[in-house]
Amino acid sequence: MKNLRSIVAALAVLLMATAAHAQHTKVSATVPFNFVVGDRTYPAGDYVFSNNDAVLNITNTEQAKSEMALSIPCQHAMPSADTKLVFDSMGGYYFLRQIWIEGNSHGRELPRSRTEVRLAQNHERAEPVIVAANLSR
Repeated sequence: MKNLRSIVAALAVLLMATAAHAQHTKVSATVPFNFVVGDRTYPAGDYVFSNNDAVLNITNTEQAKSEMALSIPCQHAMPSADTKLVFDSMGGYYFLRQIWIEGNSHGRELPRSRTEVRLAQNHERAEPVIVAANLSR
């Protein structure tokens, strides 16, 4: 019974640490090209990307239009030097791949779309394109 209490206490501490780390963050950027998230294409323009756990909210500030997409955590060994959006350019499309916050080694990654998978199967080569972003609170 004493071991069970220790395990429950350890899990509670772990869950609190995870909840504290999963903060709601907002990143704003001007994306100079049309881009794809999932199976949806977004026009070039000003965007706010806000993340809360696995849900990424994508807001086009010019059209006041907002949509959601799923994202998964990713990490680097070193903290990111900049707040940025990372796109994969392939076959004339730009696919939003990752979002990084300056000073964090944890970022968010978006799953590959059907179009991106199809292009990769046809041996298209993905070229990374980085767009500078700003952290909004």
